[in-house]
Amino acid sequence: MCRFGIMVAMAFQIEALDHVQAAMPPNGEVAAETFYRDLLGLRLLPKPASLAARGGRWFAAGGAELHLGVEQDFRPARKAHPALRVRGLDELIARLQASGAVVRHDRQLPGVRRIYTEDPFGNRIELIDAGRSPAAQPGACGD
Repeated sequence: MCRFGIMVAMAFQIEALDHVQAAMPPNGEVAAETFYRDLLGLRLLPKPASLAARGGRWFAAGGAELHLGVEQDFRPARKAHPALRVRGLDELIARLQASGAVVRHDRQLPGVRRIYTEDPFGNRIELIDAGRSPAAQPGACGD
């Protein structure tokens, strides 16, 4: 690793992103399942018994997880967001629109086809065409 122009040896290595934590309001579990499982197609994961009493829901897709934790003084994340690569983005856009969800097309990143939507709580979600994503485009990155 290079830090301030000096090569630094690291005795550790980050292997992968394990999960992203987002917030939701109390008693939003059914709405979370309807959106993330039924609409987006993520797998609902059981929470460990030691954490289940806190509420919230955990979901997975591919090798990553999205955890929704209950926040008593909840405010939606309008800027911070998970970005999910999607195969069949057009079909998902149609599902989102049919459900009444917000769909905002974004063309700010050349060569990357993506949209933004919101979960039922107002949290921002980015959906990227898997064939035209930053991972598929070396050197590209988003905000």
